[in-house]
Amino acid sequence: MDKPVFGEKEQSAEYLNRYAAYIIVEKNNEIALIEAPNGAFFLPGGEIEGQETKKEALRRELIEEMGIAAEIDIYLGEADEYFYSNYRKTHYYNPGYFYVASNWQQVGEPTEKTNQIWWVSPVDAIQKLKRGSHKWAVEQWLTKKK
Repeated sequence: MDKPVFGEKEQSAEYLNRYAAYIIVEKNNEIALIEAPNGAFFLPGGEIEGQETKKEALRRELIEEMGIAAEIDIYLGEADEYFYSNYRKTHYYNPGYFYVASNWQQVGEPTEKTNQIWWVSPVDAIQKLKRGSHKWAVEQWLTKKK
């Protein structure tokens, strides 16, 4: 199966590679979304730094964004995205690797203080999420849950 690709690749633009891992965290039939300072909504997760594995990046991001530790055992797949960051004035090629947390627990306060955590229904999440790849991941998860 071909991996889905979202966004438009502008032929004249130079793209910076940004490999990232994201995760669906569920509580009471709702999932967590992270609202960035600019008001955009994303699944928890983010850029894979240095020599981190995808799961190591997720563990770090979950502490940073939500203050939680989670079991990461369900892999939904990869979806690629091309986008332009107005904040960073940069074009990105963003291969995203999407997972589901099976168990999680609060272990402290989020270490990043700039984001807001929202708990929303999966349908609302698909409406709110900024990136097509994140919407795709929620749809994949919903399909697998049935």
